[in-house]
Amino acid sequence: MTADAHLAHWRVPPSPVTPLTWRGGWRDGVLDLLDQTRLPRHELVVAHTDAETVIAAIRGLAVRGAPILGVAGAYALVLAARAILQQDPTLDRPTFLTRLTARAAAIARARPTAVNLPAAISRHLALAHQTPGSPEQLADALLAAAQGLDAYERAACAAIGRHGAEWLKPRARFLTHCNAGALVTTGIGTALAPLYVLRAAGYAVHVHACETRPLLQGLRLTAYELSKAGIPHRVLADGAAAGLLRTGEIDAVIVGADRIAANGDVANKVGTYALALAAFAHGVPFVVAAPLTTLDPETPDGTMIAVEMRPDDQRAYLDPNAHPLELRVHAPAFDVTPAKLVTCLVTEAGILETPDNELLAPWLLRAARLQQAPPADR
Repeated sequence: MTADAHLAHWRVPPSPVTPLTWRGGWRDGVLDLLDQTRLPRHELVVAHTDAETVIAAIRGLAVRGAPILGVAGAYALVLAARAILQQDPTLDRPTFLTRLTARAAAIARARPTAVNLPAAISRHLALAHQTPGSPEQLADALLAAAQGLDAYERAACAAIGRHGAEWLKPRARFLTHCNAGALVTTGIGTALAPLYVLRAAGYAVHVHACETRPLLQGLRLTAYELSKAGIPHRVLADGAAAGLLRTGEIDAVIVGADRIAANGDVANKVGTYALALAAFAHGVPFVVAAPLTTLDPETPDGTMIAVEMRPDDQRAYLDPNAHPLELRVHAPAFDVTPAKLVTCLVTEAGILETPDNELLAPWLLRAARLQQAPPADR
């Protein structure tokens, strides 16, 4: 038995775990966003005063992760509304809404796979159309909605942490993929939240984090977060994960999600599907942790999820001397894991084991209501 295997039998003193929280937020007309492309070497918070720079940050992966994309998009819509008013303070309501709708479309299509971004923009734009009052009052309503979503996602993370920890204990050895911690939310994270809660309660926790190709979010971001929180961890190559699962040294795989279809199929960072297959083959629980805002009632199954392809020029983690200059890259940002491989789904609403259309129905209704009105109003 390896040293790590003994962790499953250890109880340790409760630890004052201090996971990251979103290093940014709204302040007096400015949206601060931590530039995740600079991590882990540089913690650079960029002040955004217009929607266009937020769109560029989303496209360039300076801000990434389904929940935070919805929140950042909502605040970008506020910046867009204020910019329209600054350009022409005398605008009538119909003209203001026409211009706002055009700006909203640009924000919503910044990245295609995570449902939180287009859902938040659609919901808040509808709110603007439905809210009586002047353009200035509509801009204020959009800010209140964005702040409500911000607070909702923070509370959802805390609930995911509690529910997930209760289901996972006393498991101690976890494997995760990509980055589903505080950097992708306004709270303590999704997939990492239960692990923080377990450690704070005095349970031993050890995490193996896949490096996560092609952009190394596991190596750069998850390891960064776990180091900050004082959680023991190791990074492994994506190709080593199946072999590790075979050894029996992992108690559960836990990942986040960018979109969950109505039948329970899960879109997440590319490589997740392979992990799910390996976990299934070796009898290891495969757990998905995500807020209800990531459920998409309008997408019947995973075949209907648009998988984003990253451009050929994103080859920063390939040795330029190891391939010809004309090399073409197949670089999907995500893949889809069938629901039948998911052991349980953790949301702020609780735990759902072996999710399918029927079992998901109540949660899908709640997700649909969230998509129709700002979370603060539900």
